[in-house]
Amino acid sequence: MLVAMAEDIRVVLIKLADRLHNMRTLDVLPPEKRRRIAQETLDIYSPLAHRLGIWEIKWRLDDLAFFYLDEDRYHEISNMLAAKREERETYVGQVASRLREAMKVSNLTGEVVGRPKSIYSTYRKMERYAAQGKELSDIYDLYALRVLVDSKDDCYKTLGVIHQLWHPIPGQFDDYIANPKENMYQALHTTVICDGGSPLEVQIKTYELHEIAEYGVAAHWRYKEGRANDLRFEEKMTWLRQVLDWQREMAATDEFIESVKQDIFQDQVFVYTPKGAIVELTAGSTPIDFGYKIHTDLGHRCIGAKVNGRLVSLDTKLQNGDTVEVLASKLDRGPSLDWLNPNRGYVGSASARQKVRLWFRRQARSANIQRGRELLRRELRRLNQRLDDAEVLSLCNYDNMEELLANLGSGGITETQVGYRLAQARQEPLSPIVGGKPKLALSSPGSGISVLGVGDLLTRMAPCCNPIPGDSITGFVTRARGVTVHKQGCSNLANEDEPERIVHVDWGTTYELYPVRIRVTAYDRVGLLRDVTSAVSAEDVNIASVVTKEHPDGTVTMELTIYTKNLEQLGRLFAKLEGVRSIIDVTRDRSTIPLLTPN
Repeated sequence: MLVAMAEDIRVVLIKLADRLHNMRTLDVLPPEKRRRIAQETLDIYSPLAHRLGIWEIKWRLDDLAFFYLDEDRYHEISNMLAAKREERETYVGQVASRLREAMKVSNLTGEVVGRPKSIYSTYRKMERYAAQGKELSDIYDLYALRVLVDSKDDCYKTLGVIHQLWHPIPGQFDDYIANPKENMYQALHTTVICDGGSPLEVQIKTYELHEIAEYGVAAHWRYKEGRANDLRFEEKMTWLRQVLDWQREMAATDEFIESVKQDIFQDQVFVYTPKGAIVELTAGSTPIDFGYKIHTDLGHRCIGAKVNGRLVSLDTKLQNGDTVEVLASKLDRGPSLDWLNPNRGYVGSASARQKVRLWFRRQARSANIQRGRELLRRELRRLNQRLDDAEVLSLCNYDNMEELLANLGSGGITETQVGYRLAQARQEPLSPIVGGKPKLALSSPGSGISVLGVGDLLTRMAPCCNPIPGDSITGFVTRARGVTVHKQGCSNLANEDEPERIVHVDWGTTYELYPVRIRVTAYDRVGLLRDVTSAVSAEDVNIASVVTKEHPDGTVTMELTIYTKNLEQLGRLFAKLEGVRSIIDVTRDRSTIPLLTPN
């Protein structure tokens, strides 16, 4: 459907209408299938309708999906709204009549009506307000008016009448006529203290803008007939056609769908070029994303950037109102493969990431193979591994070494993915946990660590670097606590002034759980903590603690202390967390972790 709609807008209108019809007939399906279709509607079709500005379909899809996903909550909110409907309609009718009279005195004609609220949007707002400790009475736009007039000039005149009639609430005015939303929505929004002290939200639009707000690209398409090209409408069509390019270039269907979902869901930021032109980007975009938005070639040649006249790093997250200048190489150097590494944070948008992938895929095969060979050698050195080609192919699930190297060199697979696979060669088969609490990596004989080939010696994990199975390790003989095991390269070990006490150690086969602290950075949203803990649980990893911290820029940092078996399991967990929607970065924190004393 997404591919077809990129070529003809009529296809998406038909498919959205078809999905709405399907949602109205879900009763005949088994419960599990109803829930699956409802969740798919809420994840894909409703945001797509919103992105295209088709509000009339979006709110109906939302309410129907909500009904099948949480029927009890749906009826609770529906009954609550119905109980106050008569009171609400009487109140809104009175203030609407008063506004009509005031508009008539000012020689303004238009339509003034109450604006209903959908059940799902009420639920979403209740959830947000509950999180902020507010009561339902604080949800301002349960009392709302819509004013439709003939022209944009009349919109501003009507706004003046409203503000003379009632006292406006500071910070509750938005001019979407001068600054349209990315889905083409235009209106004036204001909230005032109305008769009786009740807050009242008012939307002011022209009749044409209202039809576009209700039916999005469908209405705009009709209005556009016989007119000159409209830049915002053409941008919307460009986005639709871009989907087709992604589908052609992405071999995996899941990768394609995730890219589309990312681009649909992410909020927008608006930045300026040095000449003052406005550029629309997805939230979390960097100067590299900006360069690719201006021109693909500019993105490829990006070597630096200035934001608001100051040099910044290429992983800087752009904010609304920033003025961005890309510093481009004079040489045809191409992008860096590091830009595809999600842990580096260089690229935030799906479209820019795909352009980087495409550049590498189009390079000469021999160059990709050479680059892949260098990356593979680097991973083997990092893991302190010596594996022949057959072992590497087996671990990475490839039949041909050239194919593996070419894919690695082109960015089709990442160093991290290959590293996770190669680390499996270091692991011995592990026996399952047998009841009780997790056995922690504390000082104990028989811990499985082999010192100079001898087991059952007193050992402890160094809290400064917290090594886990799979890490390269070195031992240090202490005077009273046996052998302390450090990660190779640990700065504390390097600073020891008695090198003769450093001994060779390796991981044994005894099963233990080791404490690791990881840091997750993400865009804050409802359900984020649930999704993170679900991902951890899916890997059978125990969580000892979670600490979250919100930031003014809308991001949140989570510090999780977990207990893991080895580096392989930790790698799988990182890969799963990086796939959670809105997560920006996942890193391992090697700072000291207080250890518990086992029972």
